[in-house]
Amino acid sequence: MSLRILTFDIEDWFHILDHAETKGESQWSNFESRIKLNVDRILELLERQNQQATFFCLGWVAEHHGDVIRAIVEAGHEVACHSHLHQLVYEQSPSEFAEDLHRSISALEHATGQKIRAYRAPGFSIKPECRWAFEKLVEAGIETDCSIFPASRAHGGFPDFGTARPCLVDTPSGSLKEFPINTANVFGQRFVFSGGGYFRLIPYGWIKRLTAASSYTMTYFHPRDFDPDQPVLPSLGPVRRFKSYVGLRTAQTKLERWMDQQNFIDLATATERVDWSKVDRLPMGTSTR
Repeated sequence: MSLRILTFDIEDWFHILDHAETKGESQWSNFESRIKLNVDRILELLERQNQQATFFCLGWVAEHHGDVIRAIVEAGHEVACHSHLHQLVYEQSPSEFAEDLHRSISALEHATGQKIRAYRAPGFSIKPECRWAFEKLVEAGIETDCSIFPASRAHGGFPDFGTARPCLVDTPSGSLKEFPINTANVFGQRFVFSGGGYFRLIPYGWIKRLTAASSYTMTYFHPRDFDPDQPVLPSLGPVRRFKSYVGLRTAQTKLERWMDQQNFIDLATATERVDWSKVDRLPMGTSTR
């Protein structure tokens, strides 16, 4: 059975992690919002392609742009949690993480009128040293997590997670259904191709071949990935600027081609299709700091 899961992380173009100019909520009012324009573009694309997706949304977006969240719900898509203030998990204490999580779930449930069941950490920032986050998710009522990037990366990464396929994460408070980012072996290295800057940078032919070679694909896109007219932050260094702005003009065309050739589903449907009695179970005991 193949699982091709389509997801979007709903944040504005200026929600750039680990950058002093865009670090916190007090700075975001300095920038013009493009979230409604860009989410509308995604919703129109999904309607044309007759595709369903899961939208991991910031609670901050629900508080400041509730019409965006309601438009996602009205279009029939699943809404999930992407934190409230888009901060890296490994820079928070367990109590700070729990507070942000509860605030986000509350805002999203108020905006949607639905229970929030799934979560993805900003920047896939659940690392080995903050595995306590899994237990906090269970305690908050989250049932499914998509926060694991099972390879090295700048903002997190869990290279020793043990699998890049759906699995169960066991904590002292209960279990989580986990959908990590998929990886492919390229020249002996684990390689990611299914979202963000990776997708924008890689030629479509490679994406097509790598997808065909795997029965599991977890995508992750952002509204800004399809917005070539967004402002450029002048304070970004050359490497970070390249990662943030490469391939913006061609990303939507690539995604449309991918959708034409693949049958994508949302996370809720994928959760129903997995036989959870046959997946790996990974113990994640409490780890505090």
